[in-house]
Amino acid sequence: MPNTIKNINSLDFSKRYTYADYLNWHFKERVELIKGWIHKMSPAPRRYHQKVSFKLTLELGNWFDNNECEMYNAPFDVRLQKNKGDSDDNIETVVQPDLSVICDKSKLDDRGCLGAPDLIVEILSPSTAKKDFNDKYYLYQENGVKEYWIVNPDGKSVNIFVLVNNIYQEHSYFEDAKGIIKSPTFSELEIECQVIFKD
Repeated sequence: MPNTIKNINSLDFSKRYTYADYLNWHFKERVELIKGWIHKMSPAPRRYHQKVSFKLTLELGNWFDNNECEMYNAPFDVRLQKNKGDSDDNIETVVQPDLSVICDKSKLDDRGCLGAPDLIVEILSPSTAKKDFNDKYYLYQENGVKEYWIVNPDGKSVNIFVLVNNIYQEHSYFEDAKGIIKSPTFSELEIECQVIFKD
């Protein structure tokens, strides 16, 4: 087993890694692995980002508390595997979405989630916007995440994408904190935008 690595600067960022490597990293910075490549996560989010995250956690948490599905907020490892049954040495993607909802409890273990959640919510920050709209969008699509929300605190907007024939289609878009968010996957789930973005 490799030695524990405590300094992120000792890693070779031109090299691809696996979840087995990830388990041996113990440094202050948070990172994700996307197809083997290290992606540094942003420093502590801004205050308003945290407030929006808290509001969403309350709203979704209360709703899913009475549901068979389970919701988790970051930091929570979601391991996406190429093939079912992949070992830690073969898993090259581990992400920490802001919020994850998992309905198939067989995907849950003490280390997080192994497989695609049913719903993922990412809350944008200036340093993650490109990754959330590109890298993660295609990653979640490829791995079968049924529903993907991209929440923009600055624009007070929410994009909801739903998987149709393995391709994401924009289901709805809310801006200026207006409207009622309705989930296409969870038909009874409704959240008023103004509640999420109230400052």
